[in-house]
Amino acid sequence: MDTYKPTTTILQTKKHFEILDGLRGIAALSVVTFHFMEWVYSDYSQNFIGHGFLAVDFFFCLSGFVIAYAYDNRIAKMGILEFFKSRIIRLHPLVIAGSVLGLLAFLFDPFGGHPELYSTGKIILTFFCSILLIPLPIIADRGFNLFSFNAPAWSLFWEYVANIVYAFVLYKISRGYLLLLAILSAVAICFVCYRSGNLMGGWSGPTFWDGSARISYSFLAGLLIYRSNWIIKNKLGFIGIAILLFLAFIMPFSKWNWLSEPVVVLFYFPLLIALGAGAMLKPGLKKVCIFLGNISYPLYMTHYAVLWMFGNYYGTHKPGTMQLAFIITAALILLVGAAYLIMIVYDFPVRKYLNNKRKERLAKQKSGDV
Repeated sequence: MDTYKPTTTILQTKKHFEILDGLRGIAALSVVTFHFMEWVYSDYSQNFIGHGFLAVDFFFCLSGFVIAYAYDNRIAKMGILEFFKSRIIRLHPLVIAGSVLGLLAFLFDPFGGHPELYSTGKIILTFFCSILLIPLPIIADRGFNLFSFNAPAWSLFWEYVANIVYAFVLYKISRGYLLLLAILSAVAICFVCYRSGNLMGGWSGPTFWDGSARISYSFLAGLLIYRSNWIIKNKLGFIGIAILLFLAFIMPFSKWNWLSEPVVVLFYFPLLIALGAGAMLKPGLKKVCIFLGNISYPLYMTHYAVLWMFGNYYGTHKPGTMQLAFIITAALILLVGAAYLIMIVYDFPVRKYLNNKRKERLAKQKSGDV
C-alpha cells in the first residue's frame, strides 16, 4: 500500500461545495448573456444585464477559495511542478478547444468578417499565441483582444499568473500578509474603477493591467475566506444565493459605477462565497448544481466563437426585438448543449487520459525508489 501513497496524495480530489459549483454556472450563464446583449446595446445603461462582466471577478474570488481548499494542505507534499501539471490538465484542454473554435469562426463566419485582410503567417502566429496563452492584441476584426481567437482567455491568462504566484509565494505566507496584500489590491481596484469609470478592463492591450488588479484582489479574498474560515452557516440555499448573485449582474449601469462596482467586488462577492460555502443544499437541487458547475468552464471557454458570428449577423441583418429575443434564447440553449457535448466528448476524456498517464508515471517513480 505504501507504494501508492504519494500518487494518491498528489492526485486526490476533495469533496465539492456543490452550491458554489452551481453559482459558478449561474455566473457563466450571466456573462454569456451579457456578451450577447452588449452587441445589441452599446449603451450599457440600457442593457438589463449591464454588469454581467463582473462574473469574472466572482470567478476569480471563487478560484482563490477553491485553490486554497484543494491545495493549501498538500502543495508542499506534491511539489510545485506537480501542482502546475494539475492546473494545466484541468484548465488547458479547453483553452485549446476555445482557440480552435475561434479560429474556425474567424475563417468561416457566414455573416461577415475579413480574414483575407490578414496574412497566413499572422493568423498562424495569433492562433499559436492563443493556445499558449501569450497575449497578442493585433487583430482589428477581433477588437484587439489579448487573445483574438478566444476573447475570454484573458481571464485564464491572469488565472495562470495567480496560480504561479500562489505556488511560489501565497501558500506559504501568513494571513496577516495576505490581508495586507488584499488591502493594497483593493486600493488598486478602486483606482482602476475611478480612472476608467468601471471595472470592465483587462481583455485588451490598452486595459491589460486592469486585469492584474481584478485578479489580485479577488483571488486573495478567496484565499482569505478559506484560511480564516469565514464560512457563514445559513438557510438561504442555492436558489436564495443564486438570486443574490444575479442581482449583482443586473445592477443598473450608471455614473455611479466607480463606487458601486468596487463595493460589489470588494465586499459583496466575498460575502456570497462565504454564504455559499455555509448554505445547506436541498437534495433535489444537487444534480442541478453539479450540472451547472460542470458546464460553467466549457461554456465560458467555448462560447465566444459564436458571439463574433452573432455580432456580424446583428450588424448586417438588424433583427427586430422579438426576433433577437428568440435568437439569443435559442443560442444560449444551444451553447449550453454544445458545452456539455465538448465536456463529455473532449474535456473529460483528455483529462482522464492525462491523469492516468501521471498515475502510471508516479507509480513507476515510486517503485524505482523502493
